[in-house]
Amino acid sequence: MQRFATRFTGVFSVALLAACGGGASDAAPAAEPAATEPAAAAAPTVALPEGVTQEMVAEGKVLFEGAGLCLTCHGMDAKGTTLAPNLTDGEWLNITGRNYEEIVNLIMTGVPQPKQHPSPMPPKAGSSITDAQVRAVAAYVFSLGSN
Repeated sequence: MQRFATRFTGVFSVALLAACGGGASDAAPAAEPAATEPAAAAAPTVALPEGVTQEMVAEGKVLFEGAGLCLTCHGMDAKGTTLAPNLTDGEWLNITGRNYEEIVNLIMTGVPQPKQHPSPMPPKAGSSITDAQVRAVAAYVFSLGSN
């Protein structure tokens, strides 16, 4: 099976290259699109609560994807896995709604008995992040809104 996949990938790559005009030695290099402005972190889709800043959201994203261990169960894109719910869809299973302080509390205390997933979430997801870092992760989760 692996040999078939390798052959298929090779054939597909050659066909794609030919279809796109690749491989012609006299072809001029494609012009790079002009940069209009520097890449920036995506702005939240919802208004942030009082006291929550864009810097907290940015820090929370980094923590979510790293030291906070959140991506382990919620996935890199926060859209959930079989272990934990989607945090981007607006459906909140273990709190009453998208309320920043409730999100902070949920992360701090964990979810000992999840409503729809097999594994409990320990306090701070079992990580050693600080209380201030929990607030940053909560800011990021809050900012995900109901995309």
